[in-house]
Amino acid sequence: MTRNRALRYGGRTLVLGATAFGMVAAAVPAVAEEQPTAEQIVADCASGEGKCSFNSPEIGRAYLGAPRQVSDLLYNCTTSPASQSMTWSDTVGSAHSVGGSVTVGGGIEGIITASVTATYNYTWQSSHTETSSFTVNIRPGEVGWVSRSQVMQRISGTWQTHYDDPKWDHYYWFVPDVITGPAPNGTDGMHSAVVVKSRKMTADEKKLCSTASTRNKVFTRHPREQNTP
Repeated sequence: MTRNRALRYGGRTLVLGATAFGMVAAAVPAVAEEQPTAEQIVADCASGEGKCSFNSPEIGRAYLGAPRQVSDLLYNCTTSPASQSMTWSDTVGSAHSVGGSVTVGGGIEGIITASVTATYNYTWQSSHTETSSFTVNIRPGEVGWVSRSQVMQRISGTWQTHYDDPKWDHYYWFVPDVITGPAPNGTDGMHSAVVVKSRKMTADEKKLCSTASTRNKVFTRHPREQNTP
């Protein structure tokens, strides 16, 4: 499998290797020499070893992210509909196509924030946490939970790294990247969605209702104790 390669620029030549998007082009004949991966370049940006900037950021249209379970599971072992208020909490972070998640308070986060703010006067957030409560209504023999979809945005741009001394035989390296992260509610008319979902209990879950502690009761379980399909 082709490894992600950085774009390099040093002296008077420009050579394009395999980018983070898999494209290959060459302005001059390829030379058999060691080249860094895109991940290595971005890691130097994060650590401060390279003097980096995130150039020409472009913000995409907001969209609604995939729904995710944000509450405990509510089991109704009774023979009547049940209603219960459940507190939920959801933290959505950011990730980039080159190096995975964007660490809050890390060097990458600060560089992206400065670039987007300078270009768009827009405050980019690498993480968003929201907590509230919702009333869950569950029919007998079913399991319910609170699900939430976060408004998201993608920001594309190019990392430029400058080294005081040549690294991999060059002073400058360039890496295309796409950052995906949470956006403020209402961005481009999109709003985060909080809904109640439910399903019938599985055979194993029905067995829980037959124990002395849960028989004819409504009870909750933490999602780590029970996976939701």
